[in-house]
Amino acid sequence: MASNDKGQARKRLPKYMEIAADIRQKIKTGEWPPDHVVPSAAALCDQYDVSMSVTKKALDLLKSEGHVYAVFGVATYVANRPRLVRISPERQVEGAETSFRNESNADAHIDRDTNQVVATSEVAEGLGLSLGDEITHTVTRASVDGQPVSISDTYQPLGLTDISGAAELEETIADELPSPAHAEWLNIAPGDQVKTIRQRFIAADGRVVMLSDVSYPRDRYDAFIFRMSLPVES
Repeated sequence: MASNDKGQARKRLPKYMEIAADIRQKIKTGEWPPDHVVPSAAALCDQYDVSMSVTKKALDLLKSEGHVYAVFGVATYVANRPRLVRISPERQVEGAETSFRNESNADAHIDRDTNQVVATSEVAEGLGLSLGDEITHTVTRASVDGQPVSISDTYQPLGLTDISGAAELEETIADELPSPAHAEWLNIAPGDQVKTIRQRFIAADGRVVMLSDVSYPRDRYDAFIFRMSLPVES
């Protein structure tokens, strides 16, 4: 059972991420060239009809990604060469196509192959299933401007098609030797390592609803940022 559909259902982006995406598009198309002065937070409030906190979150996100930089007391400017920064879990609420297009001024292409397979002992244990149970396995391959930049293996219990039921995301980042399939896609020489990210999406009741193993070239990103919401104490 193979599929090349658009993949997981996605949540609607928070407003600050929509604003950041709109600004990224202006940078990507050249409407805002390098060193262009970005409108102030107050001006963006008026333009997008949002609060000051929302526009500041959008600008902070763009700064952390390296798309813009601020000169204290002067203004915020479009960066000459955006640094590539992988931010999680923000990117989990947007499709892979959107994530890679937002990272740089480049064309992204995503291929997905989905099959129903028997879980290995490691995957069965990770998902809390019995050895021999069937699962959904999706391989996602990403390329930017024709160059492979990412490959992932995603595993879910049968019947789950998205991560909308996940309450927590756990990530483990390491430099490791890739699997043969990942090495082949990324054109990694024998013995060379890749940047790996192992993800566990966990429901509120503790069930693991998805496992994902992602590989990138080690020099793909300048930085990895994990951002999460913290409860506000009363």
